[in-house]
Amino acid sequence: MTERPLTAMIDPAVGPPDCAAYGRAGGWRGVRAALRDMTPDAVIDVVTRSTLRGRGGAGFGTGQKWSFVPKDPAATRRKYLIANADEMEPGTFKDRLLLEGNPLQLIEGMIVAGYAIQAGHGVIFLRGEYHVALDRLTRAIADARATGWLGADILGSGFGFDIHVHASGGRYICGEETALLTALEGKRAQPRSKPPFPQVGGLWGAPSVVNNVETLCNVPHIVANGADWFRALGLGPDGGTKLYGVSGRVRRPGTWELPMGTPLREIIERHAGGMRDGYALRALLPGGASTAFLDAGQVDVAMEYGAVEKAGSRLGTGLAILLDDRTCPIGMLHNLEHFFAQESCGWCTPCRDGLPWVERLLAAIEDGTGEAEDLDRLADHARLLGPMGRTFCAHAPGAMAPLASGLRLFRADFEAHIHQRGCPLRQAA
Repeated sequence: MTERPLTAMIDPAVGPPDCAAYGRAGGWRGVRAALRDMTPDAVIDVVTRSTLRGRGGAGFGTGQKWSFVPKDPAATRRKYLIANADEMEPGTFKDRLLLEGNPLQLIEGMIVAGYAIQAGHGVIFLRGEYHVALDRLTRAIADARATGWLGADILGSGFGFDIHVHASGGRYICGEETALLTALEGKRAQPRSKPPFPQVGGLWGAPSVVNNVETLCNVPHIVANGADWFRALGLGPDGGTKLYGVSGRVRRPGTWELPMGTPLREIIERHAGGMRDGYALRALLPGGASTAFLDAGQVDVAMEYGAVEKAGSRLGTGLAILLDDRTCPIGMLHNLEHFFAQESCGWCTPCRDGLPWVERLLAAIEDGTGEAEDLDRLADHARLLGPMGRTFCAHAPGAMAPLASGLRLFRADFEAHIHQRGCPLRQAA
């Protein structure tokens, strides 16, 4: 399990392995190495040196995040590790593959991460629509408990850890870690002011770490094989493999585990099979709906954090949404902004009032009732809502990423909609 550690045991024809089969295939090595041979600080150190960064979109250093959890004796009484499996980013379906294909890998990663921060309880915050994943996670957790991988005194180490699955009520905002914690407490899902940060005061006021599913699934492989091994898997400065994916009018939409830094062109042409006959690539969102558009001339960018940022966007979740030359970019933007407006938690004014206004302006332009001044209004929203720090969380800035880049790349399309009183593509159909 060296080239594709995350997906090596995933076989849809067979289904997820049980604890015994998982162990025979090389599973549980990370737990054994951590609990038998390493201190919690040593686990944090190897994960930090591996350069593992959060795979949920933010890209924050995983080991660094863990290091913020207090280590004083009083803080060890109650800590929580939460796996963010609320995969609601449009165009993103990578975590679903891991949850349905090999849930024990996530469980092992959570045990190791829980040991590293000395948390005794883990929670998997699961997207409510992931019914298959819920069933398989529930079975896997029961199997792990029955075979001694979860519970008190794992491997005779004195460390105990258990996991609970919480099925989300279905809100995009729960992808924001503090809103997720608030929802777990039974309250309305709204982000919290920081500080305190979750690592100090999180779930029910206790130190808490929230990590993405893919992030946690990397942890046991790093602990079992070492930081140097993990770094060598990447093609550039970022170590490891990454679950990349493509949706849109390609021949083979899907998701694949590839070395971090794989060129976007290779992902689209080799793995997704290229564009379907009769369609040409016009632009794309490289990492889900909340990333900025790149144009077709930027497909040679390496899919790693720094390179995508230099190109003018973000790696995000690493799953690209492709726009072809026969799809209206204004209609696509309207669809995206409708989603973001609908999913605002309503806590802060710029997001609560600004995003519905953006959606209404785009709807008017698409329907043929827009005016030239509407482009200035959209640009003002992108300028005012886009920078981080002007809202309580990153929801509004994320929503502005495709809008701001779309205004720049598709200016002629916007003007044609206004001058021709509707969508030219729809009129020509």
